[in-house]
Amino acid sequence: MPKIDAYEQEVLDAFEKGQLKSVATKAELARLKAAARATAIKDRWVNIRLSSGDLSDIQVKALEEGIPYQTLIASVLHKYVTGRLAERPAPSTEQASSRIPKRRTPPAG
Repeated sequence: MPKIDAYEQEVLDAFEKGQLKSVATKAELARLKAAARATAIKDRWVNIRLSSGDLSDIQVKALEEGIPYQTLIASVLHKYVTGRLAERPAPSTEQASSRIPKRRTPPAG
């Protein structure tokens, strides 16, 4: 399970004690349930080839998020096709070069 902060723990404790009450109307709940069902229906299989390195990185990210890696892949693809996947701006040349370790020269001798 991902680590949670003090506020999240407080909310979780309140939920587990039954202290939280829904503020959604019946109409809102019905609309949200229908949207969730439509989004969650996965009726097609897709096979893709990935590099070993990419797959390993995806699996690490999924582990950090506490979800199966297939779910992470599906989520990223869904966000992409719905226009909700935000692309990070490319680092400037100066920023990129500052992250590259300087090569050490061996001592003379």
